[in-house]
Amino acid sequence: MTRSVYVTGIDRGDGRQVVELGVMELLTRQVDRVGVFRPLVHDGPDRLFDLLRARYRLSQDASTVYGMDYHEASALQAERGTDELVSRLVDRFHAVARDYEVVLVLGTDFAATQLPDELAINARLANEFGASVIPVVGGKDQPAESVRAEARNAFRAYEGLGCDVLAMVVNRVAADDRAAIAERLAARLPVPCYVLPDEPALAAPTVAQITHALGASVVLGDEAGLARDALDFVFGGAMLPNFLNALTPGCLVVTPGDRADLVVGALAAHSAGTPPIAGVLLTLNERPSEEILTLAARLAPGTPVISVAGNSFPTAAELFSLEGKLNAATPRKAETALGLFERHVDTADLLKRISVARSGRVTPMMFEHELLEQARADRRRVVLPEGTEERVLRAADVLLRRDVCDLTLLGDVETIRKKAADLGIDLSSPSTQLIDPQTSELRDSFAGKYAELRAHKGVTVELAYDVVSDVNYFGTLMVQEGLADGMVSGSVHSTAATIRPAFEIIKTKPDARIVSSVFFMCLADKVLVYGDCAVNPDPNAEQLADIAVQSAATAARFGVEPRIAMLSYSTGTSGSGADVDKVREATKLVRESSPGLRIEGPIQYDAAVEPSVAATKLPGSEVAGQATVLIFPDLNTGNNTYKAVQRSAGAVAVGPVLQGLRKPVNDLSRGALVSDIVNTVAITAIQSQGQELPA
Repeated sequence: MTRSVYVTGIDRGDGRQVVELGVMELLTRQVDRVGVFRPLVHDGPDRLFDLLRARYRLSQDASTVYGMDYHEASALQAERGTDELVSRLVDRFHAVARDYEVVLVLGTDFAATQLPDELAINARLANEFGASVIPVVGGKDQPAESVRAEARNAFRAYEGLGCDVLAMVVNRVAADDRAAIAERLAARLPVPCYVLPDEPALAAPTVAQITHALGASVVLGDEAGLARDALDFVFGGAMLPNFLNALTPGCLVVTPGDRADLVVGALAAHSAGTPPIAGVLLTLNERPSEEILTLAARLAPGTPVISVAGNSFPTAAELFSLEGKLNAATPRKAETALGLFERHVDTADLLKRISVARSGRVTPMMFEHELLEQARADRRRVVLPEGTEERVLRAADVLLRRDVCDLTLLGDVETIRKKAADLGIDLSSPSTQLIDPQTSELRDSFAGKYAELRAHKGVTVELAYDVVSDVNYFGTLMVQEGLADGMVSGSVHSTAATIRPAFEIIKTKPDARIVSSVFFMCLADKVLVYGDCAVNPDPNAEQLADIAVQSAATAARFGVEPRIAMLSYSTGTSGSGADVDKVREATKLVRESSPGLRIEGPIQYDAAVEPSVAATKLPGSEVAGQATVLIFPDLNTGNNTYKAVQRSAGAVAVGPVLQGLRKPVNDLSRGALVSDIVNTVAITAIQSQGQELPA
């Protein structure tokens, strides 16, 4: 029977979308096919479902998501009674449940629904669906004692109506009250109660949402600028010095369009990062001259300047009534929401209580979710030498919002801050460190350390002083000296520039002959490990055996049970020649050095992964047809194969992941996407967990 989770509330304004998004994240970690059902819906777009569909790549037909609209439900209940209403909604729910392993049910929103005793309707629907319930209670602007009482009453109400209450969530409480509320409720409720503080960034509208709500026109700015959150509003009327003192980080400046001095002053402050602003809203349908707008565009490229016809007072009234919403157009809010949920909810315990059996299939999304969860479980610091690169900054934004790891960004600090401000990225978190290798106080000690390590190559302290100002050398020395746990670079640097410092400074593990690499190839229903596709052009038999052993260890570290296929153009004893003999010898060496590993070779790719072919070519093999770790005989074969599978089969290729180093350093493709960087940083953090080798 399909397992279902019903997220509901007791009143409007509880910020329940954070919980619904968080539960969806948990479910998609476990199973491939998650359905969504909203029993009752208002007319117009469903922002949350649009977000879920975009973020989790749902293929569910939108017409199956909804039971009926509130107007239809109210009329049906009035004419034919609640039993008939519930009966129809149950039929529509089961039409969805038949096609999915688990269904997330989004309860009614208590917003002008015209349904009597809405809480009881939610409870009855949950019971009829066979769904467990997670009630959400809102605590915005409420005293702690009132919040605690509401949570207890909500639990009693749903339990009293026969619901299987999995856990309670209290949301949007004052940050200072969170711990005390959680402690009191833990003592009073028989189920877990997770307490989430109010997060201003979630309630803050984006500049794009403000533009739409006010019917404003965009004078300057790009898509990234319009996506910034307006965390505050500062109304310009004072003289420039006083006005600048009033600016706050992330504020939207509201000023009459004829105050060119305030426009230029605000954008100049943003450019200097003191403080970064969300944008400028011009009133009275006035715009500065073209000369001023040209200067503004140069001062803060991408920063939005929007214009409305009304004056400042009615505009202010509209602005203060706006509240940010989670939707498909605000992916950064979704990252913030998930980070909030994962920080304050015991996700492992909640998932256990939901009791959803893990799918046999492992999809790319499930693998990526697992990476972030595993990295978060034992927090590490990763250094990113390319701190001024836009993709790296966007990846840092995701990692920080999701609370995955601590970060150190290298580069000119003012440049990093300015680029981050232009992208609307907040790097003020205590977990974020900005360092300029050129001016860092660490440069002298790093020069001494590098000169000592490379003295046999004639490197002096003076020469080392220049070398360690390079961001990749500086980052590698941070890892070596224990100031960071791992490093990720390569989005704008070559592979050689990224990994040469690691060869010189960190060096290989005592039990590794060489440094090699793997790609995690995330296919539609499984994850395979390919090695070596990035580092060693033509390994000999001993090196190939080492690559196989290292790749098996990497696979196991990331939850892939290693079954090793040593690939060749022939299978078993059918072929001969130097290339086949090398693979045969490497297979023999692995069996001798690591008898516990399951390995087959030489073997062709089709016999390695396709059971029907394996049954013909190598019947009885415990690897053939079900290999998970595929070792290529040379770089030419491996690199071309991974790219062919990536492009033709639509696989997600995560890597290259370097292996064999004493401490983790990983290389990015120069075409890496933001998601690739996020995954690689998570992998690097995981590699460093439990890895305490002597320097």
